[in-house]
Amino acid sequence: MKTGTEHEYSLNGPGFVPLPESDRVLAEIAGSWDGEIPLGGAKTCKELQKHVLEVIPLHPSTRLSDLEFSVQGGVREFSRRFGDRYRLLGLGMHPTLTLDQARVWDHGEGEYYEAYDRLFSIRQHGWLNIQALQVNLEYTNEERLVSLHNRTRCLIPYLVAVSAASPFVEGKAPGPVDNRLLFYRENQARIPAICNGIVPDPISSVADYRERLSGVYAELRSLGAGILCEEWVASAGVIVRFSRPCIEIKAIDEQECVFSDMALCAFVRALARARDLPIEEDRDSLVAMTESAIRSGTDGLEDELAALYRRAAKAATADERRYLPLVRERIENGSLGQVLAERFRDTGDLQGIMNDLAMCLVENRPYVGNGIV
Repeated sequence: MKTGTEHEYSLNGPGFVPLPESDRVLAEIAGSWDGEIPLGGAKTCKELQKHVLEVIPLHPSTRLSDLEFSVQGGVREFSRRFGDRYRLLGLGMHPTLTLDQARVWDHGEGEYYEAYDRLFSIRQHGWLNIQALQVNLEYTNEERLVSLHNRTRCLIPYLVAVSAASPFVEGKAPGPVDNRLLFYRENQARIPAICNGIVPDPISSVADYRERLSGVYAELRSLGAGILCEEWVASAGVIVRFSRPCIEIKAIDEQECVFSDMALCAFVRALARARDLPIEEDRDSLVAMTESAIRSGTDGLEDELAALYRRAAKAATADERRYLPLVRERIENGSLGQVLAERFRDTGDLQGIMNDLAMCLVENRPYVGNGIV
């Protein structure tokens, strides 16, 4: 199955102070900040937040190792060119950013941001301090679209549990290990159907999904925000993209390195093809499990995750099996957010944690325990 990924990293100065200077970086690379700019075998582009850069592979691929090579090439080239001034950092949120440090992209597309701000007030963490790993799984026909959507929606609680990587908010660890989703799910609360509590309802056809989108569009138009009536306005944990035929998974926190991102891709891809995957229809149950995962990561879901891992290992390709052991380690020992929160409780050394995580990203090495593997 062809897969594409999108990786969002914060741009930092000394002491991991977030710097709203993505426009300067992009202009230095290409003389412009428009579009997707080649960077070391990958592409990079802007995000809503000026302290965030997105890195994406040159092309979708059936092989995760190709995606890893491409994206890590971009990370490595960034470090080579800018490492004396900037450091990139993964995770689902910047650990210390306060809202006064954040800036909104101000070089075009302002009409979209103004509409979002008027409706939802974007001066909040759910807009200005979120970093997701987005996984795009290709579909080839309507039957595959429906199947992929319904399978991946059932996996949301488990993907959140193993990927939770945002335990820090403004330099503190308030308790939940996936604060990104706590903020994200409320950032468009005025129109609840846009995010739909992270977990969408199952669909029976393309017409079914389009009808739901039409309902959202009608609400946006009634509020004078017709400019936002595009497929990308949908913000549930899984959405359908028609312009680039894929199911887009938005529920996963950005991890500490590209290898770890690919491990989560391997997990979801293998489960998407597993023949014996249980399909949970009850949305209330999925929402409750997702809430547990947001708060506690893998705690309380270990048995279900272990069963899913066995199914994934059975269905995985040789390429995917290279990555899956990291998922098993996180099932057994906790998500990255759980591990980092425990280290912070023990040491209080958030600067040391961020330094280790920045090294993980540059060296493409997963973080385990109190150090680097």
